[in-house]
Amino acid sequence: MFRHQGKTRTPKHNVRIAVFLSFTAGLVNITGFYAVHILTTNVTGHFATLIRNVYDFEWKMVLTFVLFLVSFLFGSFTSSTLIEWMSLRKKVNVYLYPTLLESSVLITIPLLADYSNILSANQIACLLLFAMGVQNAFVTKISNAVVRTTHLTGLFTDLGIEISQLLFSTRKYMFRQNISTIKLRLNIILFFFMGGIFGGFMYSKIKLNVLLIAAFILLVGLILDNIRFFVIRISRKHKGKVNILNKKRS
Repeated sequence: MFRHQGKTRTPKHNVRIAVFLSFTAGLVNITGFYAVHILTTNVTGHFATLIRNVYDFEWKMVLTFVLFLVSFLFGSFTSSTLIEWMSLRKKVNVYLYPTLLESSVLITIPLLADYSNILSANQIACLLLFAMGVQNAFVTKISNAVVRTTHLTGLFTDLGIEISQLLFSTRKYMFRQNISTIKLRLNIILFFFMGGIFGGFMYSKIKLNVLLIAAFILLVGLILDNIRFFVIRISRKHKGKVNILNKKRS
């Protein structure tokens, strides 16, 4: 899920990571909205508000929304930098550090907000936007821009295009490929929605600690991926030894 890249990556890998990360994004999105009344998984609306504040000469608000945009951008930059650095060091799982970074931010926010009261609403929004920038960058790179989990505008656009292409798919493999991609988009939408519903319900119970659940989901996904990789590697080694023994016997 996190490790397979390039030609070794299949639609199943993309669906798995989409389910984990879109559910997480749904949790973060609704939590940020309830906690600070600010959208924290994309920056499209913030850019529109920034322009309005420039028009109204509200320079304090202009600075605030510039910080929102920069936070998301810096998250994306940091995530991509970590991935490139890990790639140069030829590490197997180059997405380990971005995932741990996002989890750390999501864990830190409720701890600081609940126990020290030093975070303002805008600071919480900046941290959440940074975390979503991190996630959006590494899922874009790992899936070669096939999976996007933090916002749905482009997703609905792609879905509309792919549904229309079904009408003109004259070959079976093209039709199957479109169906596969449509299933991926629908999974992202469904789990983003489910994350929002679950997060909205849990926010009434535990407030910002919902972010701890989001971090837990990320870490579970990472651990399961490592376990799966370890099992596959052991299995391949065992098969290799069996093949060598068979060749010696023959």
